[in-house]
Amino acid sequence: MQPCDQNWTHVTEFATLGFAEVHEMRLLFFTLPLTMYLFALVENLAIILVVGLDHQLRRPMYVFLTHLSCLEIWYTSVTVPKMLAGFTGGHGGKNISYAGCLSQLFIFTFLGATECFLLAAMAYDRYVAICMPLRYGALVSWGSCFHLSAACWLVGFLTPILPIYLMSRLTFCGPNVIDHFFCDVSPLLASSCSDVTLKETTDFLVSLAVLLTSSTVIAVSYGNIVWMLLHIRLAAERRKVLSTCAAHLTVVSLFYGTLFFMYVWTKVAPSINFNKMVSVFYSIVPPMLNPLIYTLRNKEVKGALGRAFSFRSWKGQ
Repeated sequence: MQPCDQNWTHVTEFATLGFAEVHEMRLLFFTLPLTMYLFALVENLAIILVVGLDHQLRRPMYVFLTHLSCLEIWYTSVTVPKMLAGFTGGHGGKNISYAGCLSQLFIFTFLGATECFLLAAMAYDRYVAICMPLRYGALVSWGSCFHLSAACWLVGFLTPILPIYLMSRLTFCGPNVIDHFFCDVSPLLASSCSDVTLKETTDFLVSLAVLLTSSTVIAVSYGNIVWMLLHIRLAAERRKVLSTCAAHLTVVSLFYGTLFFMYVWTKVAPSINFNKMVSVFYSIVPPMLNPLIYTLRNKEVKGALGRAFSFRSWKGQ
């Protein structure tokens, strides 16, 4: 919180500073994120198209995967284009309206929370498939899959409502420069001249609720899977079980690992430039790697990709 000055005017728009300090390396910092962003878009669109077109992939596991890919496309598109636009400006910064800033923060938080719940739903799917295979069709039917996915999106949408409302009640009276490439919580609170104690407490409790709920479901699901693995004697069966959940477990580790650095480590060792670099990694790298993780070890998806994009399929043979 900054001390209020009667001579300051209320802020109606913000200027994101971006990476103004890397002016001489602007081309590299523009090209690398752009390439990764385009890769993320193409990969996730390919997953959505393949699962939608291939009848052999019409199963709950792959339905959850299409939801995740759709979310990743939106997630990167909320922040990355704005960051790239910052590199084209004269001083590395671009203006964003007050309403646009809050909207960007709302969508970013909404999608982040939804991903937590989607990963939890996918962990439950893996638990039922491995530990209760005979009841899988009943417990994870098309109806329950639809309801689980809809619940993830709904709860994710409700998550930022109170935090964003409290943010809208704060007074921003200058300077209007945000030392970041998008409207994140920390730089916005730093530029406010209101008491942000209630806002910070609410953010902490909401984030804690989302993380505890989703991580508990994931931990319990994989705890049961590990318990089952301990009772399997055949090495081949153990490898089969591990291969079934390896991709999801890798994605969960990547997501929560970057989340830890984003919201925990950066609080312990605060550095504006380091925070921005972690944000770039968090915004681009997981959405780019997740489709690769799910396809490299998945014969069904690789086979579907081959059928969908083979030359013969285009000729209708």
